[in-house]
Amino acid sequence: MTIPAAAAPPTVRTLSVPSADLRDALAGVSSGVDVVLWDFQAPPEGCDPAALDAVVLPYTGRAHLDGALDAAPNLALVQTQSTGYDGVADLVGPGVAIATAAGVHAAATAELAVGLALASLRGIDDAVRQQTEGRWRSARYPGLADRRVLLVGVGGIGEEIRRRLAPFEVTVTRVGSAARDDALGHVHGSDELVRLAPEHDVVIVITPLTDATRGLIGAEVLAALPDGALVVNVARGAVVDTDALTREVLAGRLRAALDVVDPEPLPAGHPLWSAPGAIITPHVGGNTGAFPPRILALLRRQVELLGRGEEPVNLVRRGPWA
Repeated sequence: MTIPAAAAPPTVRTLSVPSADLRDALAGVSSGVDVVLWDFQAPPEGCDPAALDAVVLPYTGRAHLDGALDAAPNLALVQTQSTGYDGVADLVGPGVAIATAAGVHAAATAELAVGLALASLRGIDDAVRQQTEGRWRSARYPGLADRRVLLVGVGGIGEEIRRRLAPFEVTVTRVGSAARDDALGHVHGSDELVRLAPEHDVVIVITPLTDATRGLIGAEVLAALPDGALVVNVARGAVVDTDALTREVLAGRLRAALDVVDPEPLPAGHPLWSAPGAIITPHVGGNTGAFPPRILALLRRQVELLGRGEEPVNLVRRGPWA
């Protein structure tokens, strides 16, 4: 019996980046990879799109990119600047690898998740509204200490959130796609959410958006939360049922602190914009001063690996590296 030889890894000689700053910073990192500018507003600079082997998407992801990558039919790799990659597979054929920026946004997103929880649980959002009205109103809020936190998502960012919650003297229950045990203890399965919800004061959502997680935090889970519970979403808006959450917040039964919404942004006049008990930030989880040097470090590493003919890191779809 003859065993077929393993396919040779693809050769990546030309990679595009969406900004001149990245092009300049990556120039010369590897003699084997040419880095060119493609901002998707004009053709690639000095390069036929058909010659591109790899492309780095804009930080904003797939917005306004539908059909854009059709001009580059020979791609081996698409690199995102985000941790999430929902919708990226729709931009390219099934044989193209997809790599994410996993790890780049972990610290920033984790600090926002904890910040949103603190702001809501200490009534900082209410205080800001009162300040604009020149009102001084003291009240007792739950605070974060002694809260029972349901952490939905146990990947890299979920772990960073868990680590940052530890000094606040909370009880954290972790939920993943399936029940299992790891070095930190037990991870509950997502099929246990309705049972777990009544025992928790705070839900922090940081699971990827997939067919399985779309609407995961739905009406049944929200209804099972105790009165006064807080829902924090720093994942993707569609993981939470917006209509069901809106009803609970408007009724005054739940609070919400959301960096992501569905649809995004919420339409003008949507009741969550002005609802007491709701905080909305404009999808800024990873967008801090830590982002530029961290994404550059990741892209440098990818260029070095590709220049040596090695497999890139953070592959979520292996494409020709299968």
